[in-house]
Amino acid sequence: MPHLHVAAPGAADDSTLVLLTVEEAARRLSVGRTTCFALIGSGALESLMVGGLRRVPADAPAAYLARRRAEQSAA
Repeated sequence: MPHLHVAAPGAADDSTLVLLTVEEAARRLSVGRTTCFALIGSGALESLMVGGLRRVPADAPAAYLARRRAEQSAA
């Protein structure tokens, strides 16, 4: 049976984190992991590589939402 990594409860809500996993960022945005990777791939959601790990700056989900809200208000 494969081992699945499960984040600690509330890890996505921990305000002390500087970098988030893609799963934590997805949880903050209330989207799935695949959608979060699509946002990263399109450049809509900032991310960076730390070693071989993809990480999302903790302020990036809020910045993404702010841009989306501004775009929708302007439309």
